[in-house]
Amino acid sequence: MILSLVCCLVLAAGGCTGGDTRDYDEYARQGVTASEIRLGSSLPLTGHASYLGEQTLRGALSYIKYVNESGGVHGRKIVLDARDDGYDPPRCLANTQQLMIHGNVFALFGYVGTPTTMRILPLVEEARIPLLGMFTGANGLRIPFNRYVINVRASYYQETGAAVRHLVQDLGLKRIAVFYQYDAYGFDGLTGAELVLRELGLAPVARGSYIRGTNDVTDGLKRILEERPEAVVMVGTYEPCAEFIRRADAAGLKAVYYNLSFVGGEELARRLPHDLKSPVVLSLVVPPPTAPEAPRIMQVASDYVTHLKRFFPDETPNAVGLEGYINALVLVEGLRRAGPDITRETFIDAIDSLSSFSLGGTNVSFSPRNHQGMESVFFSVLRGGRFELVNDFRTVLAGGLKDGDPANRNEGAANKNESSANKNGKPVNALLPPVVPPGTTSPDIVIPDAVPSDAARSKEAGQGGAQ
Repeated sequence: MILSLVCCLVLAAGGCTGGDTRDYDEYARQGVTASEIRLGSSLPLTGHASYLGEQTLRGALSYIKYVNESGGVHGRKIVLDARDDGYDPPRCLANTQQLMIHGNVFALFGYVGTPTTMRILPLVEEARIPLLGMFTGANGLRIPFNRYVINVRASYYQETGAAVRHLVQDLGLKRIAVFYQYDAYGFDGLTGAELVLRELGLAPVARGSYIRGTNDVTDGLKRILEERPEAVVMVGTYEPCAEFIRRADAAGLKAVYYNLSFVGGEELARRLPHDLKSPVVLSLVVPPPTAPEAPRIMQVASDYVTHLKRFFPDETPNAVGLEGYINALVLVEGLRRAGPDITRETFIDAIDSLSSFSLGGTNVSFSPRNHQGMESVFFSVLRGGRFELVNDFRTVLAGGLKDGDPANRNEGAANKNESSANKNGKPVNALLPPVVPPGTTSPDIVIPDAVPSDAARSKEAGQGGAQ
């Protein structure tokens, strides 16, 4: 099906019809008219991840509407055709096919989620259509290098890596468990955590999972409670993660609950009681936009708050929306630099020229061999029903893990020093396949031996070229 679609779209480049260069030039300008530039997006506007889709979209539209009101880009208005996929990969694929065949879009923009975005990657690669500004830190969108895939945010490997190092090195915690969504998103976070734990001479004391689209955390919770960890790395969405934390807290587990940015911090906080016994930590790739420090870190946070209030007055500023806003900033700057005679290729070249694009305190940097614009990871802790930016990670334990019992050491663990091996006796160097939830079959999963270094990424990019 994918090959047939590509043949329909890329007449010259795919060689399906033997077209000439003029055919491809026309295809490369698809979606661009004298008055508009059409973009397509598929994201969850209903279902378990709807908050993430809605806020990403409204953040992006806050800037796009401002640009259109100011005359557009080279006299063209930006039109965004956004379709609901309910965080379901097959629906995302179908939406994308429709956008490419019937939607006449120039580029794909603002997709949300790892399993959904990864599902369309073959289309992007074969059709040579730009895909920019995804709300996912998936490693598969970064390696191998792909000329047509533009990531703005830091990766999940960077988020989990930074969090695990803080938990171990700053807080002195060694008994760390991982709770994750059983799909490409969860596996990415699980792998990132395991790689850094191994680097530090440790391994997860327990791993538990749940099935995407459900709140059934029973099996994963049971596996983790049995080992009484000091911290739980959580790679999921807001509803199941909140369910896990509530039930673990009720069961008496005292641990640091660390959540990846994709969880949706505002919705997670809304679902948690204010009297939790343990701290809840959230990593972010942008600062909370209403934090006092935010304008100093990146001035565009204030611009986002202003434009969101103007175009979506009933919405509350949040980090997810700020990501969408920054994605739109990068998009528009690329469209501007590509000039009035824009094609998909000149647009990618323009993005590659953003070597130090300022957000007012923070820069976004791309190159022909680097398609991840930012590297920053921030942390916040839940206090009084909202997440507050953390300047010193050691402060997350203030008021949590009380009475000198940071490890829950004598509650179910055979030995407090057994954190370097899991309960099955596997060595630290062994990265185990993900735990399969009941009634689920295990997919094929490739787990790398090490976190790729910057040098390795550069080498991979140089060998891979445009995929």
